[in-house]
Amino acid sequence: MTLIYFILILGIVVFIHEFGHFLFAKRAGIYVYEFSIGMGPRLFKFNRKKKVKNKKGKITYVPDETDYSIRLLPIGGYVQMAGEEVEADEKIPEDQRLQSKPWIARFMTMVAGVLFNFLLAIVLLFLIGVFNDVTLDSTKLTEIDPQLYPTLKEGDRILKVGGKRINNYDKLALELTVQGDKEFTMEVRHANDKKETVTVMPKAVNDEEGNLLGYEYGFKVDGDTYHSLWGAIRFAFGKFFSMIEQMFFTILYLCTGKLSLNMLSGPVGIYNVVGSASEQGFLSLVSLLAMISVNVGFINILPLPAFDGGHALFLIIEKIKGSPVSPKVENTIHNIGFILLMILMVYITYHDILRFF
Repeated sequence: MTLIYFILILGIVVFIHEFGHFLFAKRAGIYVYEFSIGMGPRLFKFNRKKKVKNKKGKITYVPDETDYSIRLLPIGGYVQMAGEEVEADEKIPEDQRLQSKPWIARFMTMVAGVLFNFLLAIVLLFLIGVFNDVTLDSTKLTEIDPQLYPTLKEGDRILKVGGKRINNYDKLALELTVQGDKEFTMEVRHANDKKETVTVMPKAVNDEEGNLLGYEYGFKVDGDTYHSLWGAIRFAFGKFFSMIEQMFFTILYLCTGKLSLNMLSGPVGIYNVVGSASEQGFLSLVSLLAMISVNVGFINILPLPAFDGGHALFLIIEKIKGSPVSPKVENTIHNIGFILLMILMVYITYHDILRFF
């Protein structure tokens, strides 16, 4: 079942992302060659029928120009549009090519996949809040070891870890990961609003074979539990923005060396996480789907070659300079970025295999 869940989760995330590009491309009147879920060899394709009304008002159904494809590897997908290539396809009318469309239509087509990923995550988080109790403000201390922290009480709130501000559980988890096994300071606020700084010494937790499982800190955290429509709305948007913040600082810490590339997970790592989530129940899988959707959206909006954000960046440069960037130059940069991305994927997958197998 883990494999089925894995394919479904990645398939849904990719489908929603590519459907965003596809929908805005179609609305802009851009000719779309292919809408593909998955990469690699094509397993099958189909063409849907679309309505065409002639001058006399008669409606007929003709094959849509777009090939709808399912490909072998469930690790991505794409929408292939006329006008993305260096050499113009003369078989396609000029007014149906990407370059002929207004700037805002091209920009929205490029970022629509990210917007749809974010929208999917918010909807899923809201549904979790509707059908389940949700916990907000999860930075309150509970189950405190009095020998380690004699002055702390349950209900005290964590404000900072290692000098970094904490306002949600996702940021707390990230900052604790950054600290690793090093001793660090933690600032808390007591019930009387007084603040105190305490020293935390993480204790490593290993499995029977000596592999590191994580760290113990001598306390746990919790928050206030709600089950209401307003609580579901607060949870959906609060959790969404905390995930965005966590992704931002994760990328920042990777760039500054505070986190290792080995912390990243590729398809193999995601497969293992899906397996763990499936053991915890359906809502855990839905929560994981929301998290992956946010991650995919955030990574794609980064202004880097081969990502949606890279394409959007070239459109912004075009807007600033008043003329398009050379298609040959842009495609070369994106191709180089794609090659580097594939190298990174191989590196991450290699370390995933070493970690889990």
